[in-house]
Amino acid sequence: MVEIAMDIESKMDHLTGFPSLAAFIASDRDKTTAIFRRFDELAARNLLYYQSELAELESKLRAFDQHDLNADMETKQCARTWEHFRKAAAQEHNIIQKERMELMQRIRRTMKEYREALLFENKLASIPTPSNRILHAFRLEFFNGKSGDSKSFPTLGGCSAGLYDNIDDLVGLCVPENPDRLTSFAQDHLGCLFPAGPPKRGIAYTSDRAIVSLIAWFSTTLAALLLIGAIVVLYNVQAPKWRLGLITAFTCLFAGSVGLLTNARRAELFGATAAYAAVLVVFVSGNLGSTPGS
Repeated sequence: MVEIAMDIESKMDHLTGFPSLAAFIASDRDKTTAIFRRFDELAARNLLYYQSELAELESKLRAFDQHDLNADMETKQCARTWEHFRKAAAQEHNIIQKERMELMQRIRRTMKEYREALLFENKLASIPTPSNRILHAFRLEFFNGKSGDSKSFPTLGGCSAGLYDNIDDLVGLCVPENPDRLTSFAQDHLGCLFPAGPPKRGIAYTSDRAIVSLIAWFSTTLAALLLIGAIVVLYNVQAPKWRLGLITAFTCLFAGSVGLLTNARRAELFGATAAYAAVLVVFVSGNLGSTPGS
């Protein structure tokens, strides 16, 4: 998705505010505009409160255990058998066991909420922030123009006016998983060549599927050219020193293309480059690498 000149009048089909912003988010077919705030500071404070609450409950439970060290056999039996503990807690006169049961039930509820919050935060932390390109288009919509212009204003008022100020506190619910450098370049600079429909509310949409397909075809063609081209050149070169230099040049070109145009890890880059160089060396040293007419 790329942005073009904003046309505020094109938004008049929806009431400015929650209706217009929700319509804008829903209008993206790739769902890349589903951007919301994480509230990381509030989430961290919530987990800290849960920790402190559980620490206090744990301290109370240990105090009960300490008290039972000098208790009678019936109380100690409650510490060994669940049935005894449950029956003792149901008795009105047994205040200690009743309070212990209430404490355990509170620990269960709090522990469940705390661990659910931990899992939610763990999952949310793995979702990347939206790209600058998408966020720029989103802010044009949210601020009804460029932020800071005299005529711009936030779509949401009150405390919600600053929801999208901090990019590090935002999350995109549908963000492409770590696109390679070539795909990112095409999305940022060639998006206008892949329209996904007419502009809506001043924002032009591009087809990520079309871009991914083009990059796949380009990468496949480039890989084939690097291998076939190297073989053809080496077959027609007779001087051994020139062949050695060409192998070095083609290997460096291959390693650079893999490193710059893909997301290959370091081990994968070394492995692919070694395999490519081995193919060229085997070709030159074998009968297929003999010079024409030899």
